Order: sequence, then structure tokens, then C-alpha cells
Amino acid sequence: MFKRMGIHTAIGLSALVLLLSACSEENVEPQTDVSSDLDSTVQQASAEKSPEVIEAHHGVNQNPTPLDIEREGSDVYINMTAQITDIEIDDDYNYKAWTFNGEAPGPLVVVNEGDTIHFTLENMDPSIPHSMDFHAVHTAPDKGFADVAPNDEGTFVYQASSPGVFMYHCGTDPVLSHIANGMHGVIIVQPDDGYPTDGEVDKEYVIIQNEWYKYNDLENMTNGEPSQVVLSTKALHDEQPNTNGTVGALLDEPLEAKVGDKVRFYINNVGPNEVSSFHVIGTMFDDVYIDGNPANHQEGMQTVGLPASGGAVVEFTVKEPGTYKFVTHQFNHVQKGGVGKLIVTE
Repeated sequence: MFKRMGIHTAIGLSALVLLLSACSEENVEPQTDVSSDLDSTVQQASAEKSPEVIEAHHGVNQNPTPLDIEREGSDVYINMTAQITDIEIDDDYNYKAWTFNGEAPGPLVVVNEGDTIHFTLENMDPSIPHSMDFHAVHTAPDKGFADVAPNDEGTFVYQASSPGVFMYHCGTDPVLSHIANGMHGVIIVQPDDGYPTDGEVDKEYVIIQNEWYKYNDLENMTNGEPSQVVLSTKALHDEQPNTNGTVGALLDEPLEAKVGDKVRFYINNVGPNEVSSFHVIGTMFDDVYIDGNPANHQEGMQTVGLPASGGAVVEFTVKEPGTYKFVTHQFNHVQKGGVGKLIVTE
């Protein structure tokens, strides 16, 4: 470029450069630390990606609490906690979950048809009221499902008058935030006369489906898609797996059966938003009891549709050894974690 300009042009440009340099020295400004600005930008972006934790929940990680349940005749006394507990719902993704007893889903509750439940909720959350909504009972919600203030407890009494597989959840407004942040679980009310197929069942397990969204983001929970859709299990009998609703929970801890076994699943989709299309690959359901009620008996089903909060008892027979995966047959949700497996051996 300079060779083409010629000597006069070059001299003129040199003079202009000297003039501009002099002007800039007269109006000199402090130099900006570009690396510092870059660090600040990175930190800000990182902070924007981090979940916004309620101030009172910072540093709170309350240890899981065993379910306290005792029976005196047909009176069942159940004590549970509402608490804040960190749960790793995916690899290196810790979620500061709002929970019952430090589990999400919460601990399995099993009672009998006709039992009177005396339920006490201890709210260990330092900042937010919580409550309990049992789908298995009749009660005036403003009384039986009333809020319990932080660092307080409340006791409620109601009867479990219908058999089935029911959801329970926190019913405090906004209900969506409380359920989606982890306050959900299952209560089984065993029928007085059992199920017609009780004598045929060899193995039985509890399966729960739930979704996760951006942490405590009501907008995302309302209008967004779940980031994880997961299957978990709660131990119905000793030495069974008992997992949280985490990605891969029932791949890492598969269920077990023998060839020829009739297997029963008590299943519930606690949502809060998505439908479950529950299916076991490689078999079909011999018997299905919708919502777990013996009166709602169906046979020979391939897939059972479960609305949010919907439950069922499904039974199937495994005829060959191998790995039987069970899924929600909405396969975009399988990609997000909605899968488990049953290992069948000779």
C-alpha cells in the first residue's frame, strides 16, 4: 500500500499521525483491564446459569429422615418432615430439592383400606410453609391439607376409605413449584379383600415417574419442557432398591425376577405435568387395575396411560431370561431418563 502512495502522500500521513498522537496524549484516559472485564463477564454468565436459591436455603442440606410410621389396630400414626436436601439428579447436577424426609420422590407410605391416618408434618424448611395433600383420603382441603409454617408442625386426621395407588404432594401455593421441586410421593392403600391375582404374584415392586425442570423456575415449570423425566423405585419389601428420581437410577440398580415369575408393579406418575405411557418391552400386561382399585380390572394391555397423579397396578409374566426394559413409551422422555430394567434369570 505505502509503495503505491508515493513520497508526498507518505509524508502527509506521517504528519497526521503525529498530530493525532499529540491530541491523544492531551486527552489520555485510564486504560481498561480487558482481562478483568473478561473474567467478570465469564463469572456473570456462570452465575446466570446457576440456579437461583432462596436466600434462606443457602447452605441448607438436611440429612434424609427415616419414615416414622406405627400402627395401633386400624389407627396409623405417620410422622414426616418437609425439608431441604441436595439430590444429584444427573451426573454432576445437584438439585437443592424441596422434599419429604429428604427423598424425592418421598418415602413410600402403605396403609390398609379403612385405616384412620393420624398424620404429623414437621416443617424443617427455614423459610417456606409446606403441607400434605394425600389423594387417598376425603377431607376439606383448607383444614386437612392446611399449611404448616416454617419450624412448626401440624397434625391432621383422615380415613383411607378407598383402595389404590395414590399420589401425595405438597399442596401449598404455588403447588406447581412445590411438586416440581421434589415434594411428591406415593401412598398405597391395600384393598380389604386383596386383588384377585394375589396368589399368582411372585415379585412386586413400586415404580414412580417424575419430571425435573429448571430449579425453582415457575416460568419454566409452567411453559417449558422438562430437562429430565425419570423412573425410580421405593422399597416395598426388605432388601429391595430404594432410589430417588434420578437419571439412570433403575439402570444402575435393576429389579430382579426369575423365569416364569408373575411380576406386579405398583406404578404412579407424579408428574407434575407430563403423561406417562407405561410399557414393559418384551411382554404384555396380563392384569391391570387402574388406579390400583380391584374394581377397575383390565386384561391383555400393552401400554397403560397414566395422567399426572395417575396410578395403576400392572402384572406381567416373564417367560425367558434376559433384560426387560420398562419405559414411558413417549420416547423423547426415554432420552431424558424415563427407563429402567428388570433382569430375569433362570
